[in-house]
Amino acid sequence: MKKISTQLLSAFTLLLVLLAGCSKSNEFTVKGIVSGADGETIYFENVGISAVTTLDSAKLSADGKFKFQRKATPYPEFYRLRLNKQFINVAIDSTETVKLIADAGTFATSYTVEGSESCKAIKDITLAQLDANMEISKLRKAYGAKEIADSTYRTKVLEAAEAYKTVAKKYIFSAPMSAAAYFALFQQIDGLLFFDLYDKADSRAYGAVATSYDHYYPESPRSKHLHNLALQSIKVLRGQRPINFDNIKTEEVSFLDIELPTITGEMSKLSDLAKGKVVLVNFTAYQAEWSPALNMELGKIYTNHHSSGLEIYQISLDSDAHFWKNAASNLPWMCVRDPQSVYSQAAALYNVKQLPALFILDKNGNLVKRVENIGTLEASIKGLL
Repeated sequence: MKKISTQLLSAFTLLLVLLAGCSKSNEFTVKGIVSGADGETIYFENVGISAVTTLDSAKLSADGKFKFQRKATPYPEFYRLRLNKQFINVAIDSTETVKLIADAGTFATSYTVEGSESCKAIKDITLAQLDANMEISKLRKAYGAKEIADSTYRTKVLEAAEAYKTVAKKYIFSAPMSAAAYFALFQQIDGLLFFDLYDKADSRAYGAVATSYDHYYPESPRSKHLHNLALQSIKVLRGQRPINFDNIKTEEVSFLDIELPTITGEMSKLSDLAKGKVVLVNFTAYQAEWSPALNMELGKIYTNHHSSGLEIYQISLDSDAHFWKNAASNLPWMCVRDPQSVYSQAAALYNVKQLPALFILDKNGNLVKRVENIGTLEASIKGLL
């Protein structure tokens, strides 16, 4: 009897070991060292389709070591390490162990990564995105100071964006099923995607990644999201084809109407605001570096001409609704937000390619001008008032 009990105990112990091994085999590990961050807290976050969720954190000691373990998903998933306001993005597509070494001062840019080719590719993509952002920010400052002409500014901005897309396309078209391809497709500048969903060439990039994710990861929420975006892109692009209107009865409309929620949640319609008024329609992003200066300029114009019949209908494309509400709460004009953010149908209908975008409606509701140079904005408004 004692012998049987011993055998059962051994078998039970072996079973526990095997179960422990199985549970561990389904986990991934992100670990490493951050120098110069003694006493700081590093956070491990999941980057979802529409939200970022903090999963874990660790207070760093003098040796700077950290380690996070989580259950792996059967499809690529995205995470980031956050130290103060700096981020390192990582993609996990198996039960790998990713090792990172970084310095607190250059946490987001000068780190090294081992154990994941996807994470190495994401670093390359991130650096290209940061380069483009820095270049475009520099161009905006020069343009604001009137150091470069309009045409030069537009050309240089497009060149900077294209430089990023050249790097991104390398990963998108060489391995469209990869985590790096997905990551490259959804990088942004000032809240807008580098890859335009409604551009024929860029649409192919969405289609390539969407098709691959449908095939390789049909259970991933990102596959469904990509699939819907690709279909939306195709629908809009087909709608842009030349149409014969000779035999179609038409009803004249003066402008494309918009109806979006205000900071209180009430719906505001552009056509209601525009009755008998000159209206400045502004697509913007409150989180952009240039936003405060733009709003100060609009504030001066609004103060000078509101009593004469000027209204402003400002549309936020910010993804962070809380940030928008705080920023817009003290503005005197009509502030609304499109929850579709970078996928805004309203922005697409107005053919908004970059932010800020400014349009003027006259007192009859006719869209009379798209303002490219804010320096001419007040004069254009005065003429209509």
